[in-house]
Amino acid sequence: MRKDLNNYRFTVRPSHSEGENALELARTLSVHPLTYQELPFDPEYSIYAGRRLTTEKLSNATPEEMYWKVRQELIFRHTGEFPYEISGPDSLKLLQKIFPRDVSKVKIGRCSYQFACYHDGGMITDGLLLRIDNDRYWFAQADGDMFSWYMAQSEGLNVKIIDPNVWVSQIQGPRSMELLDLLTNSNISSNWKYFDWKEVNISGEKIIISRSGFSNELGWEIYFRKENNIKKLGDLILHEGSKLGMILTATPVFRCRRIEAGLLSAGQDFTNSTNPYSVGLGRFIDIDKDYFIGKEALQNKNKNCLTWGIRVENGIPNKGENLKINGRVVGEITSSTWSPYQVCGVGIVRMQSSKLGPGAILDVYCTNGKTHKGELCKLPMYDPKGEIVRGKNKDIPKEPNPWVGIKKR
Repeated sequence: MRKDLNNYRFTVRPSHSEGENALELARTLSVHPLTYQELPFDPEYSIYAGRRLTTEKLSNATPEEMYWKVRQELIFRHTGEFPYEISGPDSLKLLQKIFPRDVSKVKIGRCSYQFACYHDGGMITDGLLLRIDNDRYWFAQADGDMFSWYMAQSEGLNVKIIDPNVWVSQIQGPRSMELLDLLTNSNISSNWKYFDWKEVNISGEKIIISRSGFSNELGWEIYFRKENNIKKLGDLILHEGSKLGMILTATPVFRCRRIEAGLLSAGQDFTNSTNPYSVGLGRFIDIDKDYFIGKEALQNKNKNCLTWGIRVENGIPNKGENLKINGRVVGEITSSTWSPYQVCGVGIVRMQSSKLGPGAILDVYCTNGKTHKGELCKLPMYDPKGEIVRGKNKDIPKEPNPWVGIKKR
């Protein structure tokens, strides 16, 4: 097993935002400090937010096995999220300009989901904002170039935008809080609210963790700083977690769960040609703010949602303009996979018209080369109140709960 990062040959798949320079970037970009944990399992990588991200496989588990681990037990994943630090007396003023959601409401010790738009209302990317101090924030962003946008909008403001050299890993699943209490030798999970962040002590190391993730399962994220002994911490988490059923995972562990939960992927489910209303994120816009980039355009946008989930009988929806009615294209599939829990193909779709919504039956071209019937549905596909991620619903699925399908109605 090769564990030397300098000698390891990475298989790299370019992500949507890096274009033709992706492979050249891959030769020079640094990797997550815990990547060595993945190397024995033949990982494949893409470029994500300017970092390498484990994508399609790890040989230690199939996508279905990874899915059930995050739903029933515990997973450990090293992400490509890139936290930038925005600090200084005018940091809040800059972030209020950048984000449509009111940043002044975010208190120290809290996180906030945020996204940024261009002047025409088109979306750049999204991520998690942590207020670290009065004039200091981290924005752990998804794929997309936010650094250039910060710099372009900060002229005349007393702010500093830096890469704090922070790396993010996620611990997700029903047993995640059990592991956290074990690692911190405390009962922190009993009074830790969703979207809180804390600095905790794990094995003598001060670590920032947030009550968040990309699975809509119970979980937390850990922010490794340059002063941390990352190898010590990573190995401890994996060692103790394995006793609770934890495995390392790649992108497939989240693809199905985040589709079922309606968590959108930057560059796929929304792009610079979509606006927040059309993809169902209008509730995160504080349109009454004095000013934010894109406000004027968004005030004049159609507020109808065009983005829904879809369930498909006997096949996985093929991404692209593969939704038809009577042979006419009516929408596109932006994300898709197979759901082991619902036992059907699932996806996120963007329709051409708001006249087609939940309950509509479509012809869906699938990855098996055949056309199957699919039905539009609301997102999330289950757990509409988000009770799983908040720890209010502690029921762990023991077996699949198949979708009844279209023909059986």
